Amino acid sequence: MTARVILNADDLGLAPEVNDAIEQAHREGVLTSASLMVGEPVAAAGVALARRNPGLAVGLHLTLTDGTPTLPPERIPALVRPDGRFRDDMAGLGLALAVSGAARAQLRAEIAAQFAAFRATGLACDHLNAHKHYHLHPVIAGIAFAEAARQGIRAVRIPWEPPTLVPGAGRALLPMLLWLRRLAARHGLRAPDRVVGLRWTGAFTAERLAATLPRLPAGVTEIYLHPATAGGFPGAAPGYRYAEELAALTDPRVRAAAAPLPTGGYTAMLAA
Repeated sequence: MTARVILNADDLGLAPEVNDAIEQAHREGVLTSASLMVGEPVAAAGVALARRNPGLAVGLHLTLTDGTPTLPPERIPALVRPDGRFRDDMAGLGLALAVSGAARAQLRAEIAAQFAAFRATGLACDHLNAHKHYHLHPVIAGIAFAEAARQGIRAVRIPWEPPTLVPGAGRALLPMLLWLRRLAARHGLRAPDRVVGLRWTGAFTAERLAATLPRLPAGVTEIYLHPATAGGFPGAAPGYRYAEELAALTDPRVRAAAAPLPTGGYTAMLAA
């Protein structure tokens, strides 16, 4: 078995700076996949980008925190702040989902609406993942994976990062991740064997990416980044080195390191 790689960008549709970087990283660099936030301000421009770049695999970046809902806020009051955006107190919202049937019903409706919004684009949905990995919450995972199966989606991110590849990567969530992998399998969803990008989120430099690619073990590895042409846009994460992550994806050293490896979207790499 050979090493196969998914090089994914999260947050397609969040801002023009993100969309522009994703297109540049795909056309001029090694980016093979992107995950669309269907409720964000330039999601339509992200869809147009995908249509003119048919080699870019696009999936759903399910957004349930720190973002804009697809449903009207008055239909999902348990999930949103007074300004109509999703709540950003992930622990508090997670508790509400665990104890409130009404909150779970609103969650189910919003998840279905995001899948429907993606389906309305006409794009093939390559994969499912979630903003800030919020699908680690068991209620969110259970609803989202079931909906993905109904929609015919076959690939999902399980965010396990091995310490053998990334020094200092955490092990604390391993039992949860093993449970999540079993849940995905029950819904017919496959996942990459490993993910790289958690510990270096917002700081995935060319040096790190060029050093990681030759060390990948056999099987499928997803490497995800957050490229943008610049920071400072609405929704930008404080401290993220967006332009450096774009530079990493187009760096000649990275292109050379990726050249011998089979690369593509989730579905293609998991089917190989």
